Amino acid sequence: DVCEKRDPKGLYRKARKGEITNMTGLTAPYEEPENPELIVDTNLMPLNDCVDHLIDFLVVSKIIFSRSSNGKANKTTLSP
Repeated sequence: DVCEKRDPKGLYRKARKGEITNMTGLTAPYEEPENPELIVDTNLMPLNDCVDHLIDFLVVSKIIFSRSSNGKANKTTLSP
């Protein structure tokens, strides 16, 4: 429902008309991960909080090493 409301290209509308097949959640099943490493509920959290949650996960997972002094992920801190 949220995906359909946020669909800027109208793909869900086209899928409902039968113009697109195998659309996840409509004509194809959505398989929820059993043990996701990260959940970011963009329907319940403000965008900035979602981004902070994601960056914190990336730092803890050592995918990036730190945030820059302004609190944002710094491209130079990305792991190789």
